[in-house]
Amino acid sequence: MNVFRRLSTPRLLLLLGTLVAVVIAATLGGLAASRSAGAAPAGEPLAQAVHDAVTAPNPEGIDARVTFTNNLLPSSSLLGNVTSALVAGASGRLWLTNDGHGRIELQSDAGDTQIVWDSSKVTVYDSSSNTAYEVALPARSSSDTTAHQPPTLDEISNALTKLEQHANVSDAQPDVVAGQGAYDVTVSPKENGGLFGDAELEWAAANGVPLRIAITAKGASAPVLELKVTDISFDAVDPADVEIAPPAGTKIVQLTPPATKSSDSGAQAVTGIDAVRAAVSFPLAAPGDVGGRPLTSARLVGKGALLTYGDGLGALVVHESAADGGGSPAGPMGSLPKVSLGTVSAHELATPLGTALTFSNGGVSFVVGGSMTTSDAEAAARAFA
Repeated sequence: MNVFRRLSTPRLLLLLGTLVAVVIAATLGGLAASRSAGAAPAGEPLAQAVHDAVTAPNPEGIDARVTFTNNLLPSSSLLGNVTSALVAGASGRLWLTNDGHGRIELQSDAGDTQIVWDSSKVTVYDSSSNTAYEVALPARSSSDTTAHQPPTLDEISNALTKLEQHANVSDAQPDVVAGQGAYDVTVSPKENGGLFGDAELEWAAANGVPLRIAITAKGASAPVLELKVTDISFDAVDPADVEIAPPAGTKIVQLTPPATKSSDSGAQAVTGIDAVRAAVSFPLAAPGDVGGRPLTSARLVGKGALLTYGDGLGALVVHESAADGGGSPAGPMGSLPKVSLGTVSAHELATPLGTALTFSNGGVSFVVGGSMTTSDAEAAARAFA
């Protein structure tokens, strides 16, 4: 975690955009594909449409034009000189080989952002900061290397039934995206969804390739985050197109967590408010209820405590640790705008999907947040201020 504490606020926000892009890129490249094109497909049940997608054969390759929209992070005035494509959004291109190597290139006035991945590593290079973020992927076990059987139609139907207990799931809606006959499905939380509106996925009907991924905030019509394909082909891709290395002199930031020591592998997790309170070195603030949300979990994380109030996406999350000393909160959020919590002031990061505040009080450093409005998050933070 030390790398995050050393990042400036603009670099932290850039990194958040980077991680969002990595997740979306991995999702876009993660499903099998073959050729398809044409008009909207015939309607069919969602389970059948999903089954058709996951049982499609592998393609020779994918070459696509894409656009990335990011309305999640704060305004450019807060970001300072950071004008990365991952922060401001951009258009670009995607390449994917049939052996799982891929690259996304996003272009902006500040320079290109490259996201390159294979089975062992994801590298995100941002030319505006001349920084590459590297994430090592878990090694595959012997069982992973064996032939994987796709889920059956019954297994997919059962999974959808379980999902529908907690979320509203639309039917598979026929559509045309990037010249491909496609299906569109929307998922939204039934309750305790916080500021999340819905997530939308569109994929090519004949091969299962994702063509659009979008997340919308509650009550909004335009996506907060969106990656969509505008043009696509399924021909073989030159390996050189997916093997781009950062230029010489690039600053490399390793985001891979340290390997777990074998002596720690059997360590028992410290959970429950009494056990966590006894384990930390600072006076733990843990009211039984915050704004109508009851304390639902407490866990020791490193030398700090992670508390959860309420359930679902709208839960309040509180992290407490011993303060580093001084009046200002440590870490990159220390340069964000200040708000008053009465007796103390906090630094606040507000986005369309949630709010986070950080402050110190009585020798304890707090990070309080969740998928809630700024007023609700500030009211919750006052319980710890």
